[in-house]
Amino acid sequence: MDEKAPENTFRIGVDLGGTKTEVILLDSSDTVLFKNRIKTPRHDYGDIVGAIHNLVEMAASHIPAQARRCIGIGIPGSINAQTGLVQNANTTCLIGRPLKADIESTLGSTIALENDANCFTHAECRAGAAQGYGLVFGIIMGTGCGGGICINGQVRQGPNRIAGEWGHYAVDPRGPQCYCGNKGCVETKISGGGVEAAFYGRYGRIISMQSILQGYRSADPECSEAFMQFLEDYGRCLGGLISIIDPDAVVLGGGLSNIDELYTIGLEQVRTYAFHKNLVTPVLKNILGDSAGVYGAAWIGA
Repeated sequence: MDEKAPENTFRIGVDLGGTKTEVILLDSSDTVLFKNRIKTPRHDYGDIVGAIHNLVEMAASHIPAQARRCIGIGIPGSINAQTGLVQNANTTCLIGRPLKADIESTLGSTIALENDANCFTHAECRAGAAQGYGLVFGIIMGTGCGGGICINGQVRQGPNRIAGEWGHYAVDPRGPQCYCGNKGCVETKISGGGVEAAFYGRYGRIISMQSILQGYRSADPECSEAFMQFLEDYGRCLGGLISIIDPDAVVLGGGLSNIDELYTIGLEQVRTYAFHKNLVTPVLKNILGDSAGVYGAAWIGA
């Protein structure tokens, strides 16, 4: 990953999320020249390819003629190195599809494609909350739950392209079925979708994660019980992770990272479940907000 684009190079980044897809255009000084986001058509593969194409072309229209451009795209999954097909995507219509090849075909351009949590982690290490730390574990807690590892500014992919895929570590063999085929994955426990599904299974009510949080803060008994279970699961999952890799810092992103209790009561739960009881690992809130992923995608562009 280049730390700075060559002169007269414009970077286009696309962050394909579970609910929104965002595009950004940066010049060689990382000044934002264009930015836009749309609702993700997450259930139709063809619509996703078309949406990415349209967003890239919108951004490209702001680039001077003859200028060099590079394009990076972050997705909620990864590309299998042997087959070139998407694997492990929580936007399930992407699984088994040649997304990189299809986007390159429709754009007529080479692109770089990377896991969205890796893009997020890279961005926060380069220009956000995790600057200056050596080994950083980045976590996205939103519609789903993913992770990425960045070591001295370089994202770790691994031979299977799944380094950091903490969201699909099975922590509860008696837990709910995950789309990946396992039961009780981290994602089923501490993502927004996972908490909402658990609430419905226990209380028979369809309610959003935001409403569960508001109910907890208003002392609603059912919401309080569900939210405290969420914080305990968060502590168990993150405490175990820290015990394994002992990172210099953890940085949180995604919509759930804005929950203040993660950094207070949740952090106490992390300390409870971590092997080292006098835990000093900083758990940081992102600085770049919900655009961290799109910056990271632009910076990994090819």
